Amino acid sequence: MSAARTTYPAAIKWIHWITALCVFILIPVGIVMHNLEPGPLQDRLYFFHKSFGLLVLMLTVARLGVRLTVGAPPPAAVLTPFERVASYIAHRLLYALLLIMPILGWIGVSAFDAPVDFFGLFQAPPLTGKNEEFAKLVFKAHMAGALLLILVLVAHIGGGLLHALRGDGVIRRMLP
Repeated sequence: MSAARTTYPAAIKWIHWITALCVFILIPVGIVMHNLEPGPLQDRLYFFHKSFGLLVLMLTVARLGVRLTVGAPPPAAVLTPFERVASYIAHRLLYALLLIMPILGWIGVSAFDAPVDFFGLFQAPPLTGKNEEFAKLVFKAHMAGALLLILVLVAHIGGGLLHALRGDGVIRRMLP
């Protein structure tokens, strides 16, 4: 990618915003389904949570592929040294969590011997054999990851809002 580029490629922008929408669906659905009594509503929410989780995994892999092949602009020149480090750490954590969280969910569901259905289009293969004790451990890790993801998202969104309020142009780099 040319060093003169100041915005992200369109594909990365669109994948970013679609992923953001999915995550903002996944988090409340995950909280609600976890706290519901077993039944049809909980089953439906699990179905959507698993489907959107797989979608986030696919989008993140696609985004990494585009980023590796097309590239991304260098950090914005207006960033302070602290903001550069914070941005670097937050973005790496987000990429890691957007890969790890769906995989942990998939492993956990597989260990419960439940299907991982993708919006009724196909079933993802199980990643492990049935082992409910292992599944419980994996879901604890999934829950801890969800809490970390929420914290990193708050920092990421807060940074974006700060740049928007400053009007320093950083936020425009990711707008579609």
